[in-house]
This record gives sequence, C-alpha cells and structure tokens, in this order.
Amino acid sequence: MTEGGDRFGNSLAGDVRDRRIRLRLAQASLAVALLALLLKYLAWRETGSVALKSDALETLINVAAAVAGLWAIHYASRPADHNHTYGHHKAEYLSAILESALVLFTSLTIAAEAWEGWMHPRPLESPWTGLVFNGVATLLNLVWGAVLLRAGRAQRSPALIAGGQHVLSDVWTGVGLVVGVGLIPLTGWLWLDPVLAALIALNVVRVGWGMLRESVSGLMDEAPGSETMTRLEHVIRESGAGALEAHDIRVRIVGSVTFVEFHLVVAADMSVSRAHEICDRIEAAIRRALGQALISIHVEPQSKLLRRGVLISPEV
Repeated sequence: MTEGGDRFGNSLAGDVRDRRIRLRLAQASLAVALLALLLKYLAWRETGSVALKSDALETLINVAAAVAGLWAIHYASRPADHNHTYGHHKAEYLSAILESALVLFTSLTIAAEAWEGWMHPRPLESPWTGLVFNGVATLLNLVWGAVLLRAGRAQRSPALIAGGQHVLSDVWTGVGLVVGVGLIPLTGWLWLDPVLAALIALNVVRVGWGMLRESVSGLMDEAPGSETMTRLEHVIRESGAGALEAHDIRVRIVGSVTFVEFHLVVAADMSVSRAHEICDRIEAAIRRALGQALISIHVEPQSKLLRRGVLISPEV
C-alpha cells in the first residue's frame, strides 16, 4: 500500500473508532439521564417542593435530548452517499437545535409551576430525605457532564457538547436547590420554594439560548474563530515549502469534520507531480493539526501571485 493509502486507511479507522466512541457516550447519556430523572422524581415526591418538581421537569428534557442525541450521532456517522456527498454530519446540529427548543419550552412550564407555587404556597414534606435524593442526582450530573463536555470537545461533536452543557447546567441548579430548599424548613420561608423554581426557569432560558445560537451558527457555516485560522495559516506556512503563497483560505466546521479550501501559488515551471507532492504534505499537516478534514487545494501558476494571505518561502 502506498503512503497515501496508509494515511487514508489510518484516517478511516480513526473515524470509525471515533463514531463508536460517540455512540457509546450517547447511549450512556440516556442511561444517566434516566437514573437522574428517577432520583429527582423521588426528591419531588418526598417533599412536594415546586422547585424540586421543576428540576425533575428539566431532567425529563435531558432524557428526551439524550434520545435525540443518540439518533443524531447514529445518523451523522453514516458515510457519504449520492444524496449527501459531504456526509451526514449536520444531523448533530439538528439534535442540538431540538434540545434547545425543548429546553426553552420547559422554561415556560417551570415558570407556570413557579407562579402556581407563589399563589398557593405550602410546607414541604420530608425535606431532608428529598434533598439527599437530589444531591445524589446532582453529583451524578457533575461527573457525567464533565465527561460529556471533555469527550464532545475531543470528538468535536455538537450533540455531545450540547448534552454536556445542559447536564452541567443541572449541576448548578442542583447545588442551588440543595441550599435553598434546605433553608425552607429552617426559616419557614415558604415563598422561597417558588422563587427557586423561577430562578431555575431563568437559568434554563439562558442555557437554551446559548445552545440554540451555537447550533444555528454551525448550520449557517459560520467561520471558526481567529485562533483556528491562525493555527491553519501557520500549518500551511510550515508545511508548504516549495510553494509561494496560499490565499483565499476558507474554512467551515461541520460536526467533527473541518472543510478547508484555498488557492496555492507555485512556480510557473513546477511539474504537476511536484505540486501534487506539496499539496499532499500540506494536507497531511492540516489533518494532524485539525483532525478529520476534507481539503480542496486549487494550484495556480506564479502569475496569480497576489502577495496576500500566507506567504511561503520557496525551497532553497
């Protein structure tokens, strides 16, 4: 097998491995969400707290989002076909948008519960038992949210990142609830229960809006940040010896795949074979730096030199 064939084979094997990892994480997310939902349901049933009921409602959305994320990651892992020649990677953004919409809808439900609790306050039943259940669920979310967020960034999976952000938002909610609900039997402040529920609703809106904006940016092919572009330009400059210039660099990120295209100016008398070698070297360097990538390089003669973009020193 040629060097290019080896590189392709290794890339394909790595892609299959990454898909399996994402699928396993999505399956585990569903199991964790169901367990957390059970614990928070028990917390609400023990106490009758409006705030803890609101927390359980939010976790119910986690379960729905985990199901949607599992589907999206499974669908996004399908190879390119004649109808989707660039693959199915954007399916993960659809999952993240669905989760964002569910989160925002849940905030309205929680706000209604908070209003009802404000109008008809009532004392809590077995508050300490309920807080134990909620505390265990919060600890579970803390561990799993950190795992999801780290894995999502490593795998560059929008569905996993959105799930991790949502789960970690539950952690802060859980900590606030343990403290706030714990104060109610100590102080007799029954109004604190619906106030906590209202704060949960506001936090849900904040998280949902952030997730929605990030997902829409992905669907609209928003350009990556300046850090990614600077890194890419450095890679082209360091690996492009023999060429003269790279300009009109365009980048978009779709799920775990980076799409890169640019024009590469070479000497007018350079052979096609030599130009191809330089392109292969640049492509390999980009994949080492950015991971899975689809790269398109348009080679141009020296007469197209614009002296802008990335200037490359020719080989001595």
